[in-house]
Amino acid sequence: MNEAEELTVLTLEKKANFVETPYIQGVAGRALDYIGAGYPIHFSGPAGTGKTALAMHVAAQLGRQVILIHGDDEFGSSDLIGGQTGYRSTKVVDNYIHSVLKQEESVSKQWGDNRLTTACKYGFTLIYDEFTRSRPEANNVLLSILEERLLELPDARSGDGYLQVHPHFSAIFTSNPEEYAGVHKTQDALMDRMITIKVGHHDYETEVAITQAKSGLPWRQSKSIVDIVREFRKLGVNNGRPTIRACIMLGRIVANRKGTVAASDPTFRQLCHDVLNADCLKVTHDGQVAGLERLDEIIARCCPPLPALVPVAGDKKAASDSRRAGSAVNLVAEIG
Repeated sequence: MNEAEELTVLTLEKKANFVETPYIQGVAGRALDYIGAGYPIHFSGPAGTGKTALAMHVAAQLGRQVILIHGDDEFGSSDLIGGQTGYRSTKVVDNYIHSVLKQEESVSKQWGDNRLTTACKYGFTLIYDEFTRSRPEANNVLLSILEERLLELPDARSGDGYLQVHPHFSAIFTSNPEEYAGVHKTQDALMDRMITIKVGHHDYETEVAITQAKSGLPWRQSKSIVDIVREFRKLGVNNGRPTIRACIMLGRIVANRKGTVAASDPTFRQLCHDVLNADCLKVTHDGQVAGLERLDEIIARCCPPLPALVPVAGDKKAASDSRRAGSAVNLVAEIG
C-alpha cells in the first residue's frame, strides 16, 4: 500500500473493559456467523444503542485491519472509490549530441484510491457507520461489491476497469431510523444484499454492567442510575431517549466529583435535571410541561436514602459528647 492508503487503516483489538453480557454475546455471535458465511451485516436501530461500538467489537474479533467510513450527505461515488488527484508532468531533455537538443514532455492524470477501494483490494474489514446519511446514488457502487464481488472503476484509473474484491473482504454497516434528520431511504437492492440485525435498548443487566464499567461506580449506585433513566424513558412519546449514554454521563460525573446517588442530595438531583432536561420538555400532564416534576418523583423512588447516623448502643455519654462537638466519633451507619 502507498502512504495515503496506510493512513486510513485501523487495527482494532478487543477492549479489556468491553462489557459482554449474554445479550451482547448473542448479537455479536450471530453477526460473526453471518460474516463467516460471506454476508455483510447491518446493525440498525435508534441512536445511543451501541451500534458503532458493537460493529467495532465484531470487527476486532475478525482479526483483520479495518477501514472506517462515516456516511455523509455530500458524498459522491468518488469519495468512496477514489478519483483524480491531479496531474503528473514528465520532461526529458536529451543533449547527448551537443549539436542536437531533444526534449520530450508528457502530462498524465493521477488517480488516488479511496477507502472503499483500499478495503476491497487488500481484504480489510469495512465499517460503514451511518451509511444511510450518504445519498443512495453514492452507495450504488456497493451493489456489485456485495453481490458479484467486483468493484467497477472509472476509466481514469489504470487497469481494466474492474477490481476483483479480495476474498477476505467483509462489510459491517450501521444506520439510524429513516425518520431521523439527515437520513436517506436506502434502495431495496442494497438492503436485499445484507443481513439486518435490529439493535434496540440493551436489557437491564447489560445497561447496569455498562454503566458500572464506564463510570467505576459501585454496582448499587450504577443500578440506581439505570433505574432512573429506564423509568424516565417510559414517559411521553419520545420512548427512544434517554439512552445508555445518559447513564454513562451521570455515572462518570458522580464518580468524578466523588458524589452520591441519593434523592436527598441536591447536587445529584440537579445533575439529573441537567443531563435529562432535553427529554423532560417533551413530557406533559394536563397540557402542562411536567417533566422535571415527574423526574423528581422517579429519583425519590429509585434512589436509596442516605444512611442515617445513630449512637452505638451502651455508649450514650460518648454519643452525646459527639453530637455537641459535631463529630462522628462512636457513630455508625444504620443500614435500613
